[in-house]
Amino acid sequence: MTDLSPKALDQLEAEALTMVSTTADAAALEAARVALLGKQGRISALLGQMGGLSIEDRKTVGPRLNGIRDLVTGAIADRKAALDSAALDARLAAEKVDLTLPAPPRRKGSVHPTMQAMDEMVAIFAEMGFSVAEGPDIEDDFHNFTALNFPPRHPAREMHDTFFFKPGPYGTPKLLRTHTSPVQVRTMRRTNDKPAASWIACGREPPIRIVVPGRTYRMDSDATHTPMFHQIEGLVIDKAIHMGHLKWTLETFVARYFETDEVTARFRPHHFPFTEPSAEMDIGCDRSGGELKIGQGSDWLEILGCGMVHPNVLKNCGIDPDVYQGFAFGLGVDRLAMLKYGIPDLRDMFASDVRWLAHYGFSAFQAPNPASGLS
Repeated sequence: MTDLSPKALDQLEAEALTMVSTTADAAALEAARVALLGKQGRISALLGQMGGLSIEDRKTVGPRLNGIRDLVTGAIADRKAALDSAALDARLAAEKVDLTLPAPPRRKGSVHPTMQAMDEMVAIFAEMGFSVAEGPDIEDDFHNFTALNFPPRHPAREMHDTFFFKPGPYGTPKLLRTHTSPVQVRTMRRTNDKPAASWIACGREPPIRIVVPGRTYRMDSDATHTPMFHQIEGLVIDKAIHMGHLKWTLETFVARYFETDEVTARFRPHHFPFTEPSAEMDIGCDRSGGELKIGQGSDWLEILGCGMVHPNVLKNCGIDPDVYQGFAFGLGVDRLAMLKYGIPDLRDMFASDVRWLAHYGFSAFQAPNPASGLS
């Protein structure tokens, strides 16, 4: 049996406290704890011998051993706190941060809902084989009206509907385009821009399949109209094109854009100077509960105009209408963005309110992609 005399216990206490106080790190402290208080440790071993002592010895040795164990346990806790504090001080000294330096710049801004919707539309039509065409915002009368079969006295040519520039000393009068259809004319007449030119003379001929996104301008302003707005138009020119192709294209687009397979559409007869026959497309919706649900309900919502390209337009662009046919359609990007994202007033989209944009804007790092998601 190990010596349990008072002198031996005093020596054990001194050695244990020295062992704990001289540990250099947490690993050494843990080793000391195991050597002293573990199952096979020195103090634990002595406590295990208490059963072999007489009752009188237990009364003196027992409290002394328990006191040593408690004292060593407290010393280990104190040493651990000191080592942790020293480690933290060393880490802070090694990882200094200069708080006087400016913070890294925060990314600000987001993608406007109109641009998001336009990118979504372009991505959908790209899936169907359409390419993007662009043209100038400032147009002349021929491309904006005459080539598109507008008669000379058509109301759209008047000052109350179109923004005209003051006539200059030279050249034809200029205006802000009222639709993106002039780009269709420029695409069909791109190589040789003369009214009498033919595709053989130009060295190219259809098929043509384009969409034309861009800004347009009209004198109108209310909750659903603004003087400047965005349109996207489509044009397909080829042989044997018919209304069935137009109907499939638009129904497919609406289903992809609103991300629903339950699309019911109807085409109502209408009149546009540049298409014949012409139609407006309505889609089924539900307006109950204060929200608009596409693809359900018994209500109808008009979303775009369309039709077969008028033979006069083909002639004005040097295309033989007896050989080629085509269809065209146009829709308001801002309005469809309002419908999809629940924006109540079109004028807010042009108010330059950063709070509004922070709420309705989109991340620039999530470009619309038909494979990974449009929005």
